[in-house]
Amino acid sequence: MIGVACPACNRGNRLGAGDRNLAKCGSCGERLFIKAPIDVDDAAFAAHLKFSSLPVLVDVWAQWCGPCRMMAPTFAAAAAKFEPNVRFLKLNADETRAPAELGVRGIPALILFHNGREVARQAGLMNGAQLETWLKSELASLPISENLS
Repeated sequence: MIGVACPACNRGNRLGAGDRNLAKCGSCGERLFIKAPIDVDDAAFAAHLKFSSLPVLVDVWAQWCGPCRMMAPTFAAAAAKFEPNVRFLKLNADETRAPAELGVRGIPALILFHNGREVARQAGLMNGAQLETWLKSELASLPISENLS
């Protein structure tokens, strides 16, 4: 059974065998997959790591960071392509504690989590092809039974 946090209320949900793209939250009724990155605060970030058995890719960014703003459309395009097999989160380094707790030293930084644990990290600006190649490579190394790409 696959678990995922709701992007609207952060409650945990279990997904059945149906089309994940149509899945709705059992608590608030919102769609579980929106094919776009989700802006999260510390509490929402923790909920997604806690409830998701899917890989979770986090973009640590800041509004003042030019490379972060340049990478935002690339990250959004990847979310549209890889969801519902990967959850995409945006974590503002200036508004949350998590980046410091995770030891982020430079942004933009991408951190891939699986089952609540960090499994890969990449810092710096990437174009779409670089991001997709890096993500596919990292996903291939995860012990996951379902097809993720």
